[in-house]
Amino acid sequence: MLTLIKHARLFTPDDQGICHLLLAGNRIWKILREQDDLSDWSSVPVIDASGRWLTPGFVDGLVHFCGGGGEGGFQNRTLELDPQEAVCSGVTSMIGALGTDSITRSLANLLGKARELASYGLNTWFYSGSYHYPATTLTGSVQTDLLYIPEIIGVGEVALADNRGSYITPRQLITLAAETRLGALLAGKKGVVFCHIGAGSDQLDVIRQAVAESDFHLNYFVPTHMNRNLDLLQTGFAFVRDGGYIDFTSSSTPELIAEGDIPAEQALALALEAGIAADRLTFSSDANASLPLFNEQGECIGVTPGRLISQFNSMVAAIRDYQVAPELALGCITRNPATALGLTGKGVVVEGGDADLVLVDPVNWQIDQVWSAGQSIYQRT
Repeated sequence: MLTLIKHARLFTPDDQGICHLLLAGNRIWKILREQDDLSDWSSVPVIDASGRWLTPGFVDGLVHFCGGGGEGGFQNRTLELDPQEAVCSGVTSMIGALGTDSITRSLANLLGKARELASYGLNTWFYSGSYHYPATTLTGSVQTDLLYIPEIIGVGEVALADNRGSYITPRQLITLAAETRLGALLAGKKGVVFCHIGAGSDQLDVIRQAVAESDFHLNYFVPTHMNRNLDLLQTGFAFVRDGGYIDFTSSSTPELIAEGDIPAEQALALALEAGIAADRLTFSSDANASLPLFNEQGECIGVTPGRLISQFNSMVAAIRDYQVAPELALGCITRNPATALGLTGKGVVVEGGDADLVLVDPVNWQIDQVWSAGQSIYQRT
């Protein structure tokens, strides 16, 4: 079935001006310019997108499908991701992770939840492993996880510079990266090690030492929470200058900001001001993770769950409050994370490509409609 979306300002995520899109099944069949003759498509169902932006479906590299937390006791566990919340967020491609708790939660839980979310039309993957080393696996090894489970795209989030992790050494990280790389090569995947970076003073030192002692490039390691504080952000800028990617967490709280967290939109603006390559910067929501608050003794005194919609909200804030060019802000939640994580065909609008799309009202900053694989999965009423 064909559908014509007319008069949209198209971002691929690059700004293409006013265009028309012809969808055929789950693909983008044609991109037509504003002046093109549409008479050949007069019988096709039409969506008038005048005054609105049409963007790629958003790509979120860190979502806790099965909830997170537990620091401070069972009462601090966060809930699973609600599919209804997911479909209205604009995120059409998302990657799940276990995080801190790989004891009462499991990769089997993640697999089941990934397939539940996929039944709602979303594109879902997840990471093998967790905060800890040796890696938690589903099939007995990282290699076979990557080879036999289509949804597994890498290992994460491996905790570094955080006392909730395993204080992994550079040699252990090399071993984990080698296992990930082999399984990914056999499965035809990129295979990244997605790293949670805590507040410890060693920051990215373990990644740096692992790269120095091996043949791995920086871009096999994607560190997240790089907007945790200004010092870590500056360390991240050097990481990008040397060829890596860094990820900013869009979920935050006033309490965390008061402790030094830099909102993702502000971190992006600071990065661009410092001349950092925009295509190496990504946003992830950390949705349904616990955002814990600790006292001076390191005791958890409360948690707030991350939200999937925070990714869109941070993109909007970057444009509205920090005057970041729309295509650069959109890149952080579309093409950049898709490229960093090896999600071929995601995060872009191209002829023949996947019809994952978001229709945005740029006046009221609302998501009007979401398509995944050419099917409308959400429409604002």
